[in-house]
Amino acid sequence: MTNYQKVLEEELRRIAGTEMRPRLLLHACCAPCSSYTLEYLAAYFNITVLFYNPNISPESEYAFRASELRRYIDEAPCGKGVALRVEPYDAAPFFELTRGLETLPEGGERCRKCYRLRLAEAARVAAAEDFDYFCTTLSISPHKDAEALNGIGGELAAEYGVPYLFSDFKKKGGYARSIVLSREYGLYRQNYCGCVYSKRAAEERQYERHS
Repeated sequence: MTNYQKVLEEELRRIAGTEMRPRLLLHACCAPCSSYTLEYLAAYFNITVLFYNPNISPESEYAFRASELRRYIDEAPCGKGVALRVEPYDAAPFFELTRGLETLPEGGERCRKCYRLRLAEAARVAAAEDFDYFCTTLSISPHKDAEALNGIGGELAAEYGVPYLFSDFKKKGGYARSIVLSREYGLYRQNYCGCVYSKRAAEERQYERHS
């Protein structure tokens, strides 16, 4: 299995040896996952954060997560110079893509299709607007499959002609640091990934704990 943290470190060392700061389009799922990721990458890239997550329901949840992400970028030192692009809410692509997969457990085929949906939009935007790399904050979560994310990222890089920044942000204490930063900035840390299916699973786990 590839150690994507080492792959990332090698790429960052190469970038640090150049005169130009490349442009990175960073797909973000929420403020907590973006906290450490931005802190880590801001020294190397000119970053635009893309908030595109049609899996999130309801719309009020989408808007609140986007507002928390904007607040973190505005308040954190690493957010200086970072641009945020929030896509309009539209859950239809997610429900269309996952039709027939509603009962699958978290972490399976439905989630991989969701990864691809969001990363494909990031790759499309990165190609259309001449970014040097694209990437996602998703790998910081211990519940997300970094191997699958990087595999999808590599496939889309070949398809769209924009390099994917291979990474596993949970490594080297990244996830732990995101928890510290979330507490420091009072960030909303949701108890489900975003979709109605993950919310249902979270509610079932909570019910089992208290039954």
